[in-house]
Amino acid sequence: MIYPEFLKRNDLIGICAPSAGAGDKLEAFDASELRLMEEGYRILETEHVRVDGPRGGTREERGEELSFLFEHPEVKAVFAARGGDFLSEILPYVRWTSLKKNPKWLAGASDPTSLLFTYTVKYGVATMYGFNGGSFDEDPLPEYLQNSLKLIRGRKVIQRTSDYHASKPSFADDYCGPDTITEWKSNRDSFHVSGRCIGGCIDVLKDLIGTPYDAVRKFILTYLEDGFIWYFDNFSMTAENFYRTLLQMKYAGWFSKTKAILIGRVLFPSSETGMTYEDAVTLALGEYPFILEADIGHTVPSFTMINGSIATLTYKNGKGRISFDLK
Repeated sequence: MIYPEFLKRNDLIGICAPSAGAGDKLEAFDASELRLMEEGYRILETEHVRVDGPRGGTREERGEELSFLFEHPEVKAVFAARGGDFLSEILPYVRWTSLKKNPKWLAGASDPTSLLFTYTVKYGVATMYGFNGGSFDEDPLPEYLQNSLKLIRGRKVIQRTSDYHASKPSFADDYCGPDTITEWKSNRDSFHVSGRCIGGCIDVLKDLIGTPYDAVRKFILTYLEDGFIWYFDNFSMTAENFYRTLLQMKYAGWFSKTKAILIGRVLFPSSETGMTYEDAVTLALGEYPFILEADIGHTVPSFTMINGSIATLTYKNGKGRISFDLK
């Protein structure tokens, strides 16, 4: 596994918009960039970052701008500006040879999954899931985002079950922050495992199965002796669609040598038949230790996950912790 150089003070962060542009939330986006600059970093935006729309430019422009940042000799890390819906359409327009030749930390959350996942499983470069370039607008910065900044600097962080989480999305009119006691759920009373960490937003991952960007079997064969810890951020899949997707992944061989599965809280839960998300994962993958309603994904707070690293996951009686080793 290739681990890019961690950030140091005065390093240059490149921000592009491989998914949606940041134009409809510029005040928050500017506040996030200001925070990164206060942390000691310089910022280089690509041309279409501030587009107001579901696409930060054409698919060709977005692929070009991402590739440009990896080819830029001063850029030390690349952050996606934000999530969205249409990132996967740029994958053929990314110069993957440049990304492989110039390994840098690639970070994003939600729709950028398809970039991060491909960069890790196909090209063997570790990536960070859990924050975008526009994520750091809160003042004061909550602990989970402070952890993100520590990780991108190369510091060792143990992320633990939150005391409280938000019951509503942060963009809701009546959002009032973490207001609900957090309790992870599991099919085991306790477990302690280590393995290669891999995953992302499952709403996005489902569209990669069987495509040229699905190099999971190669990834598994390369790190077979380590075993794997999968994590899934479910944005809005129904319980039934979640179940079918887990089965499809299983049939495609994605869960060979799996040691545990970590599943975040669903931002917009729903069911067509009365199936629960616990039913879905139990029916599809109940032979593996799993955790539900973990601090991962679109709810606040959420962990930063390092794809490709060795994750150590501990769970007992509704609480847990995770840390990463760069081996």
